[in-house]
Amino acid sequence: MVKVRAHLVIKGRVQGVFFRLETREQAAALGLTGWVRNKPDGTVEIVAEGYRKDIEKLIAWCRLGPPMAEVTGAAVNWEHYTGEFAKFAIS
Repeated sequence: MVKVRAHLVIKGRVQGVFFRLETREQAAALGLTGWVRNKPDGTVEIVAEGYRKDIEKLIAWCRLGPPMAEVTGAAVNWEHYTGEFAKFAIS
């Protein structure tokens, strides 16, 4: 299987609800690498690399988020795999 990269922006009540921490846990469990960070506009940005089926599982989780989150949108852009990450981190 070929590895891919996805760049996501998650909108809604996604900051201050452990979204980054739980995203890192989900990504690590799926064997993905990349990062997650809060943006000044209140969104959460994610870059994930790995097998497409695993990234799709992460995207499905992000559309719901952790229990206290209220996700109103999830924009996904598929990109070319770079292999630049050793793990999945909170930035």
